[in-house]
This record gives sequence, C-alpha cells and structure tokens, in this order.
Amino acid sequence: MNHTGQRVMVTAAAAGIGRRIAERFAEAGARVHASDIDAAAVQSFADDNRGITTTVLDATSEAAVNTWFDTALDDLGGLDVMVNCAGTSGPTAALEDMEFAEWKRCLDVNLDGQFLCCKRAIPAMKTQGSGLIVNFSSTAGLHGFARRAPYSTAKWGVIGFTKTLAIELGPFGIRANAICPGPVEGDRMDRVIAAEAEKIGQSEDQVRARFTRAISMKCFVTADDMADMVLFLASPGGSKVSGQALPVDGHTSSL
Repeated sequence: MNHTGQRVMVTAAAAGIGRRIAERFAEAGARVHASDIDAAAVQSFADDNRGITTTVLDATSEAAVNTWFDTALDDLGGLDVMVNCAGTSGPTAALEDMEFAEWKRCLDVNLDGQFLCCKRAIPAMKTQGSGLIVNFSSTAGLHGFARRAPYSTAKWGVIGFTKTLAIELGPFGIRANAICPGPVEGDRMDRVIAAEAEKIGQSEDQVRARFTRAISMKCFVTADDMADMVLFLASPGGSKVSGQALPVDGHTSSL
C-alpha cells in the first residue's frame, strides 16, 4: 500500500507493535513522528530509522503530550493518522490482593494517554475535515481476564471511548477504530506469560499452551499483523470503516 504524503503520529513506537506500525508507514512513504517513554529504546529506534522523528514521551503527562503535539503538528502541517499504542499490562493478581496504585497506573496509561493524544489530534483533524484515529484495545477488551482486572477494564474502556469518538467525529470526516490484538509474539507477551505462570504455579509452557488452545487458529499473532490492519484502515479500502472493535487474534474464544 502507498501512504505517500500521509502524516502519522504513533505512541509506544520504540518497540513491539508501535515500532512496526511506525516503520511500515515510513516504508510506505508516510511522514512519521514516533514517541515512547523508554529513552534507551527511543535512541535505538532513532538509530535504526533515520527518517522518523522521535520523542521521549510519557503519554500520561498532559504537558508532555502538548509539547509533542506542538512540535509534530508544526512540522507536519496537519495530522492524518493518530495511532495510540501506549499501554501497560498492569499487575497480575486477584483483585483483593491488588494495590490501588497498581490499578490506577494501569488505567492511567491505557486510557488517559489515549484521551490526551486524541484531545490534541481532533482539532487538527477537524480543521482539515479528515483523519483516522486508531486506538489499541485487546481481546481482553472483549472477554473477562482472570487476575488481570485493571487491564481488562481499561481495554473495555478503550472500545467505549473509540465508539464514542466515531459518533462525535463522523460528521467531520474523521474515523475512529479500536484494534483488539490477541496474544502477540514478543517480549511483552513473554512477560505476561511468566507472571501468570508464577502466580498460578504452572510452567510458562503450560500457560502458553492454555492461551493457544483458546485461539481457533492455534497461533499467536505478530506485530506485523497489527501493522497490516492499521495500514489498511489508513488506505482507501478502509475509508468507510469507523466505530469498530477489530480483533486481530486468530479468533480468541476466551482468556
């Protein structure tokens, strides 16, 4: 797909899903501003992707988000695609064993960061009468998820947030969709599996096999699978897709 001339901003872009989305847009001709909270990862990403502008960003900080948008919008002259990948897996624990600070931090990163970025993206998109917002949810936003209450709660919230944006913004030519990845191959999922294995006294192989059994296609997905969906939504073929929670998960029946 050709995305030449598109102006794109991506959070959590120094690794994993966000990285592949930023790289794939740049490879397809888009101008990309990428951010991430991990300074070392941002430097590594920048070294590998000289054509992409990078910023170290805590997406839960309104001041930091505003500074990033001021810089990026001035450089880009507008915004065609906002991709909100920033998130955290949160604690793995029964609810009664969870600290309130852990709960709140998970919701802050997974919900507040999207709110702050959308709040700044929307006026720019309204000015030009077009735009695409892609918010990352999860299959945990479609199913309950034992021992992951704040994560599942936040990801359900992302879907409600996104559907509301689609209603509000449709008259202005702006679309909003939520992507719901299943288990994604990579370091982050490895950490989730390790935490779950420790909590329930099983091996990591047993936990991975349990996740796989719940997927009809019997496989984990990849960051490139997510990038494929985002680039499709930003293409002419996706021009009428809005307000959707789009699982990219090989069909997960439960968690």
